[in-house]
Amino acid sequence: MIDIQPTFEWLVNGAEGAKAPEAMLQRICDDLRAADVPIHRAEAFVRTLHPNIAGRSFIWQEGQKVVVVERSYAYLNTPEFLASPMAEACRTGEYARRDLHGAFEAALQPLVDEGYRDVVVAPLKFLTGENHVATFASRDGFSDEHLRAIRLLIPPLARLGEIFALLRTATNLLSTYVGRNAGSRILGGQIQLGDTDTLRAVIWFSDLRGFTSLAQRVAPAQVIRALNELFECQIPAIEAHGGEVLKFIGDGLLAIFPFDAATGPTEERCKAALDAVTESLANLEARNRVRTATGDDAIHFGVALHYGEVSYGNIGGANRLDFTCIGPAVNLAARLETLTSSLGREVVLSEAFAELVGVPTTPLGSFALKGVEGSVAAFAPASGGWITASAPADPRIIG
Repeated sequence: MIDIQPTFEWLVNGAEGAKAPEAMLQRICDDLRAADVPIHRAEAFVRTLHPNIAGRSFIWQEGQKVVVVERSYAYLNTPEFLASPMAEACRTGEYARRDLHGAFEAALQPLVDEGYRDVVVAPLKFLTGENHVATFASRDGFSDEHLRAIRLLIPPLARLGEIFALLRTATNLLSTYVGRNAGSRILGGQIQLGDTDTLRAVIWFSDLRGFTSLAQRVAPAQVIRALNELFECQIPAIEAHGGEVLKFIGDGLLAIFPFDAATGPTEERCKAALDAVTESLANLEARNRVRTATGDDAIHFGVALHYGEVSYGNIGGANRLDFTCIGPAVNLAARLETLTSSLGREVVLSEAFAELVGVPTTPLGSFALKGVEGSVAAFAPASGGWITASAPADPRIIG
């Protein structure tokens, strides 16, 4: 007789020791195999709330660790998936079983190709009313006793799967809307008004050139599309080089590259920010080729990089908070960015950044910036194709 009761009780009691869904599925499948249930492959697919990822598949195969595969919205909308017993289980909440020696749907062909002969499709019913799905495949075939053992574990698996899915959704949404590090801080309990830290960081401030003119000439939908394309040129580059996008301010973008023990010396973080600029401009050049080929105007942005101390945390009122960074260094970066247009430069660097970055820079002069005491020295990278016009020689009020 198959005894899977200890695994059932482990799930009901919260799957102690399983800190992630991968660990939970690993234990379930290993226990089923140890109880002589002939599963050789299992997959749990759970949808999520994310702008680019439709859901994740957790895949166990005999003798291997669970792997996670992200599924796209396109995957869920393929004719093969829509006609599959997995999609049917999601729609109806009903179990299904297929003898892979007989008639089966096209989506199951990969299992046949790998030598499986029997597959059980189990709905994972969440309290929200949504159905997700798990599949268990065997090369030998399942008996009724095997199926009873699998079905015993499905309800507690669904309950814990929903908890993990809700945590994942919260993490996804916070990362999408406030940034990865800010999201983890909020989930970690930093949610009270005034919960702030002081940190040192490279500050990135950029905005779209000619935004007012563009907004007056084209329809609002085209303006939004242009902004999305502009930000899409910058965001992947910023994140790839260790930065975090904190805020969109109209056509502007605020990001930081914070310093800590894990991110290396100051010079390395400054170079990482400059590398992100290089990559962003390359992305923009490629995007503009597509825009001009389809009759749209090319778009451009200016960016300022500064190094300084910022206050990072919750700002706002009791029931409406924003997780961002403020401070004189942020204000200086924003004011420096206004120089990019008047100086005909795509990139302007502060003196503090120029001293730390460790690459050649070109002085642009000293300028009086609105809201900043004294004159401020500005610099540009000495190479990289970022000089688009000569800098005026005389100081001026900007901002």
